Amino acid sequence: MSKGHDWANPAPAGLVALAMACFTFFALLTGRVDHSAIGLLGCWLIGGFVIQVIVGLIELKEGNSTGGNVFTYFSAFFMLVSGMEMLFKYFAGVYGWQIDARIDGWAWLPLAIALILWTPAYFKSPLSLLVAVLALDPAVLMISLMDMGVLAKTYSPIAGNLLFIAGIFGLYTASAIILNTAFGRTILPMGSPLVKQSTSAGISSAH
Repeated sequence: MSKGHDWANPAPAGLVALAMACFTFFALLTGRVDHSAIGLLGCWLIGGFVIQVIVGLIELKEGNSTGGNVFTYFSAFFMLVSGMEMLFKYFAGVYGWQIDARIDGWAWLPLAIALILWTPAYFKSPLSLLVAVLALDPAVLMISLMDMGVLAKTYSPIAGNLLFIAGIFGLYTASAIILNTAFGRTILPMGSPLVKQSTSAGISSAH
């Protein structure tokens, strides 16, 4: 969470954008919508990029290395690149272009590894946010391995359900930050960090 006084905490907006991406990928990976929806999904993800890049830059300005860096690379790769790819794949399907989409898995792999390796930093964040990150970790790794062709597509529903859990906890954390800040007291508890801290590292409650 941003701790300075020049900017308000932008994390809730970024978490809502994350939840949108998680919910829509959940729908796609669990078969609730078919692949004809990917063009529309691309538009939504590009919209999420606008929010998350702003959030990332503000978090970095306020000295939050963990949240700022995570939101920044989420905005670039999970939102903007994924959004543009969805639009590209839609037109590839319409016009019969031949593409080797396994490159996506190789691109997602370092993103998944980075998220997993950075997860301990979120042990200093509220428990609700940590749960969201812990659900994202295996989901992103599974998506990477499925795109690479290493993991069978039968794992798609598992990855989708993990993303749905991450989205739920992201929305809860965003709501808690907004309401707790607005009322100056705990309206929605987020759970204590597993590792206590004197200064913020990651997204946390504002008051």
